[in-house]
Amino acid sequence: MTPSERLISDYAGTSLTIGPHPMTYRRHELAMRGVLRAIDLPQVRTGRRVRTAGMVITRQRPGTAKGFVFLTLEDETGVANIIVRPDFYDKERVTIVSAPFLMIEGIVQTVDGVTAIRAERAQPLEGLSEASAFDSHDFH
Repeated sequence: MTPSERLISDYAGTSLTIGPHPMTYRRHELAMRGVLRAIDLPQVRTGRRVRTAGMVITRQRPGTAKGFVFLTLEDETGVANIIVRPDFYDKERVTIVSAPFLMIEGIVQTVDGVTAIRAERAQPLEGLSEASAFDSHDFH
Protein backbone atom coordinates (compact mmCIF):
# COMPACT_ATOMS: atom_id res chain seq x y z
CA MET A 1 0.00 0.00 0.00
CA THR A 2 1.40 3.42 -0.95
CA PRO A 3 1.52 6.25 1.61
CA SER A 4 -1.34 8.01 -0.21
CA GLU A 5 -3.46 4.84 -0.23
CA ARG A 6 -2.77 4.30 3.47
CA LEU A 7 -3.78 7.89 4.25
CA ILE A 8 -7.03 7.57 2.33
CA SER A 9 -7.77 4.24 3.96
CA ASP A 10 -7.14 5.71 7.43
CA TYR A 11 -9.53 8.61 6.84
CA ALA A 12 -12.16 6.44 5.18
CA GLY A 13 -12.12 3.96 8.06
CA THR A 14 -11.57 6.12 11.12
CA SER A 15 -11.71 9.80 10.01
CA LEU A 16 -8.13 10.29 11.22
CA THR A 17 -4.61 9.07 10.65
CA ILE A 18 -1.51 8.61 12.78
CA GLY A 19 0.55 9.16 9.65
CA PRO A 20 1.43 12.41 7.89
CA HIS A 21 -1.27 15.05 7.43
CA PRO A 22 -2.62 15.12 3.84
CA MET A 23 -1.16 18.61 3.32
CA THR A 24 2.34 17.25 3.96
CA TYR A 25 2.30 15.67 0.52
CA ARG A 26 1.61 19.04 -1.14
CA ARG A 27 3.74 21.36 1.02
CA HIS A 28 6.74 21.72 -1.28
CA GLU A 29 4.58 22.64 -4.28
CA LEU A 30 2.47 25.04 -2.19
CA ALA A 31 5.54 26.75 -0.70
CA MET A 32 6.82 27.34 -4.23
CA ARG A 33 3.51 29.12 -4.95
CA GLY A 34 3.85 31.34 -1.86
CA VAL A 35 1.20 29.53 0.18
CA LEU A 36 1.83 30.00 3.90
CA ARG A 37 1.44 27.35 6.58
CA ALA A 38 -1.04 27.96 9.39
CA ILE A 39 1.78 28.26 11.91
CA ASP A 40 3.27 31.18 9.93
CA LEU A 41 0.12 33.32 9.77
CA PRO A 42 0.35 34.96 13.25
CA GLN A 43 3.73 36.46 12.29
CA VAL A 44 2.28 38.19 9.23
CA ARG A 45 1.53 41.90 9.55
CA THR A 46 -2.16 42.86 9.62
CA GLY A 47 -3.33 44.12 6.25
CA ARG A 48 -0.95 41.99 4.21
CA ARG A 49 -2.33 39.82 1.39
CA VAL A 50 -1.51 36.11 1.82
CA ARG A 51 -2.41 32.66 0.58
CA THR A 52 -2.99 29.64 2.76
CA ALA A 53 -4.44 26.21 2.13
CA GLY A 54 -5.75 23.26 4.05
CA MET A 55 -8.37 20.66 4.71
CA VAL A 56 -11.70 22.27 5.62
CA ILE A 57 -12.51 20.96 9.09
CA THR A 58 -15.39 23.33 9.91
CA ARG A 59 -17.80 25.57 8.07
CA GLN A 60 -19.95 27.79 10.27
CA ARG A 61 -22.68 30.29 9.46
CA PRO A 62 -24.05 31.50 12.79
CA GLY A 63 -27.46 33.13 12.69
CA THR A 64 -26.04 36.07 14.65
CA ALA A 65 -23.18 36.72 12.19
CA LYS A 66 -25.21 38.70 9.60
CA GLY A 67 -24.46 36.21 6.82
CA PHE A 68 -20.73 35.88 7.45
CA VAL A 69 -19.27 32.38 7.11
CA PHE A 70 -16.32 31.15 9.15
CA LEU A 71 -14.05 28.37 7.91
CA THR A 72 -11.31 26.50 9.71
CA LEU A 73 -8.59 25.09 7.50
CA GLU A 74 -6.18 22.52 8.91
CA ASP A 75 -2.71 21.80 7.61
CA GLU A 76 0.23 19.84 9.01
CA THR A 77 1.15 22.74 11.35
CA GLY A 78 -2.21 23.78 12.81
CA VAL A 79 -5.36 25.66 11.86
CA ALA A 80 -6.14 28.85 9.97
CA ASN A 81 -9.27 30.91 10.59
CA ILE A 82 -11.02 32.23 7.49
CA ILE A 83 -13.71 34.93 7.36
CA VAL A 84 -16.02 34.94 4.34
CA ARG A 85 -18.14 38.03 3.64
CA PRO A 86 -21.78 37.39 2.66
CA ASP A 87 -21.34 38.75 -0.89
CA PHE A 88 -18.23 36.63 -1.46
CA TYR A 89 -20.01 33.56 -0.07
CA ASP A 90 -22.92 34.14 -2.47
CA LYS A 91 -20.47 34.31 -5.39
CA GLU A 92 -18.31 31.30 -4.37
CA ARG A 93 -20.85 29.21 -2.44
CA VAL A 94 -20.41 25.99 -4.44
CA THR A 95 -16.63 25.99 -3.97
CA ILE A 96 -16.78 26.98 -0.30
CA VAL A 97 -19.41 24.38 0.55
CA SER A 98 -18.19 21.45 -1.53
CA ALA A 99 -14.38 21.49 -1.66
CA PRO A 100 -12.76 19.35 1.06
CA PHE A 101 -9.45 21.19 0.54
CA LEU A 102 -9.27 24.92 -0.21
CA MET A 103 -6.67 27.49 -1.08
CA ILE A 104 -7.68 30.91 0.22
CA GLU A 105 -6.20 34.26 -0.72
CA GLY A 106 -7.06 37.26 1.38
CA ILE A 107 -6.06 39.91 3.88
CA VAL A 108 -4.63 39.08 7.30
CA GLN A 109 -6.36 40.60 10.29
CA THR A 110 -5.35 40.13 13.91
CA VAL A 111 -7.79 41.16 16.61
CA ASP A 112 -7.20 40.47 20.32
CA GLY A 113 -4.41 38.05 19.44
CA VAL A 114 -6.52 35.99 17.04
CA THR A 115 -5.32 35.90 13.43
CA ALA A 116 -7.76 35.35 10.58
CA ILE A 117 -7.82 35.82 6.83
CA ARG A 118 -10.61 37.81 5.18
CA ALA A 119 -11.16 35.73 2.06
CA GLU A 120 -11.02 37.41 -1.33
CA ARG A 121 -10.37 34.32 -3.48
CA ALA A 122 -11.17 30.66 -2.91
CA GLN A 123 -10.31 27.70 -5.04
CA PRO A 124 -10.38 23.97 -4.54
CA LEU A 125 -6.98 22.46 -3.96
CA GLU A 126 -6.58 20.22 -6.99
CA GLY A 127 -4.83 16.88 -6.99
CA LEU A 128 -6.62 15.45 -3.99
CA SER A 129 -9.09 13.43 -6.03
CA GLU A 130 -9.60 10.99 -3.19
CA ALA A 131 -10.77 13.84 -0.98
CA SER A 132 -14.22 12.39 -0.46
CA ALA A 133 -12.69 10.33 2.36
CA PHE A 134 -12.03 13.54 4.32
CA ASP A 135 -15.02 14.82 6.25
CA SER A 136 -15.61 18.27 7.63
CA HIS A 137 -18.01 19.49 10.30
CA ASP A 138 -20.42 21.55 8.26
CA PHE A 139 -23.42 23.78 8.66
CA HIS A 140 -25.33 22.10 5.84
